[in-house]
Amino acid sequence: MPETPENILDWLDKSQTLRDEITAFPLAAMAATLDLPTESEAVPPLWHWLYFLPVSPLSEAGADGHPKRGGFLPPVPLPRRMWAGGRLTFHAPLKVGDKATRQSIITGIEDKTGRTGRLVFVTVQHEISAGGELKIEEEHDIVYRDNPAKGSGNTPEKEPAKAPSDDTFNRVIETSALLLFRYSALTFNGHRIHYDYPYVTQEEGYPGLIVHGPLIATLLVDLVRRQYPGTTLANFAFRALRPTFAPNPFSVCGKASDDGRTLELWAKDYDGYLTMRATATLA
Repeated sequence: MPETPENILDWLDKSQTLRDEITAFPLAAMAATLDLPTESEAVPPLWHWLYFLPVSPLSEAGADGHPKRGGFLPPVPLPRRMWAGGRLTFHAPLKVGDKATRQSIITGIEDKTGRTGRLVFVTVQHEISAGGELKIEEEHDIVYRDNPAKGSGNTPEKEPAKAPSDDTFNRVIETSALLLFRYSALTFNGHRIHYDYPYVTQEEGYPGLIVHGPLIATLLVDLVRRQYPGTTLANFAFRALRPTFAPNPFSVCGKASDDGRTLELWAKDYDGYLTMRATATLA
């Protein structure tokens, strides 16, 4: 394993407990941001990401807008940090007024070298409970990576995969800097790649603002709710494959398996490239 300033494996099995009250405003603000009707008192799947937010002083922000390395997450000495994916089981919905607890533990740290350089994957397991009842189980994958070589412009070394064309339901999502700013604000996400155009293009070499992976996942789940109104989601798993850039629109797509309960979902960008894969199981 490459040498690091600190042994990041010491962070394995590190745990954290956070408490939060499920209040109504974040739900109303998210509904307004996504142009949805105001939700009921139940928290829709994935909207729990509006709670248990990592509040850190502005003075502790790094150059990318994220909190500086260390604390609960390991101090990985790589400049880029992004959501890589996750797996969730929904036992019961959180509700407005719940006093909820999130128990977290770092269950995996993998340090390896990929096609684009060094990568470190960190897996965090969360259990969210309220009123003595387990509500949500979640495994959250985070990837750390190096900046691209100067002049590379983040151009991939090989042609990315095209998205499938056999979807049976889909929706086009319009993007804008305002949408990304609102989602960043709602999730207290200071990562500058989502709202600071000079930074993301000049410092990180991307062609535009990057749509949040969790936002795309949320819109995939919203697609399921639109296609199957009144149903309950039991499981959801997603994996980010490629950045999606604003202000171009992108699409969320899906199809059902033969049993009708398992759904294959994906997102594709303006050029038709596959950006996220996901599966959902209806209860």
